[in-house]
Amino acid sequence: MNNQQPIFLEPVFQERLWGGQKLTHFGYELPYEHTGECWGISAHSNGLSTVKTGPYAGHTLADLWKTETHLFGGETTGEFPLLVKLLDAKQDLSVQVHPNDSQAARLEDNEAYGKTECWYVVEAEEGAELILGHTATSKAEFEQKIKKGEWDELLSRTLIQAGDFFHVPSGTIHAIGAGSVILETQQSSDTTYRVYDFNRTDDKGNKRELHLDKAKEVSMIPHQPYPSQPTVIESSVMHKVLKLVSTEFFTVYKAEVVNKWTASFKAPYLLISILTGSGELHVNGITSILNKGDHLVLPCGTTDFDVTGKVEMIISHT
Repeated sequence: MNNQQPIFLEPVFQERLWGGQKLTHFGYELPYEHTGECWGISAHSNGLSTVKTGPYAGHTLADLWKTETHLFGGETTGEFPLLVKLLDAKQDLSVQVHPNDSQAARLEDNEAYGKTECWYVVEAEEGAELILGHTATSKAEFEQKIKKGEWDELLSRTLIQAGDFFHVPSGTIHAIGAGSVILETQQSSDTTYRVYDFNRTDDKGNKRELHLDKAKEVSMIPHQPYPSQPTVIESSVMHKVLKLVSTEFFTVYKAEVVNKWTASFKAPYLLISILTGSGELHVNGITSILNKGDHLVLPCGTTDFDVTGKVEMIISHT
């Protein structure tokens, strides 16, 4: 008999120069004045999620990946592949770029993956924007504009609003702008190459380190936009499900439940983050309460489930 149950995780908070207090909107007690990130589902060594309750309480997600492989559909290899986080950008993030898998293996000693990511905009103040891509048509032009500090000419900006979605492949020059709260689904990597940091300094007057040599090596030149075209895959008066993106690294969905949703996913396990509302999750005869700010893994054998209530969630799998 299948008695697998949902695995609710304790998030890990990260202090960031550009962070604020908006993650309190999810019911969290924040440890820092400048809390920039909530790592909701993470097996990365820089921020390990731990299990809240149940038979695996106190274990990290990384522990389960290595020792309880049945939870993930069989034998697991390497590191847990995904990381889901919430970001509160009170100020602009640095302009940055991430390597792909092969570049990360060559340039970094401690990363199992490169970093392709995607963003769902949860909140956006009026006028909030992203930097996504650049205008240079050659590496020489790219390097020349950086050398001259011609950032306004080089960087491509996009106004955003709540509900927008963006896919950000490795090699993409990007930055999340001030006044936004983003849910990010990404490969499990913490490697960032800073290109420009708006000449900011810390409380000791020091500028943050830039990584221009590595950034120039991994940046996509010219920029190739990856338009996101979310598609409706289920819709009724009681629920609506959008597929936001599907890549070799992850598939991401947004589900809006207004009464009841009976779900069935062909995936070995699922990652779920609750953005708004509350409800109940019913799987294998077990009922779990869902609240805004919850992060959980549905292990193998629980990917057919019911949700009742009024709740909005982001779901992902490899």
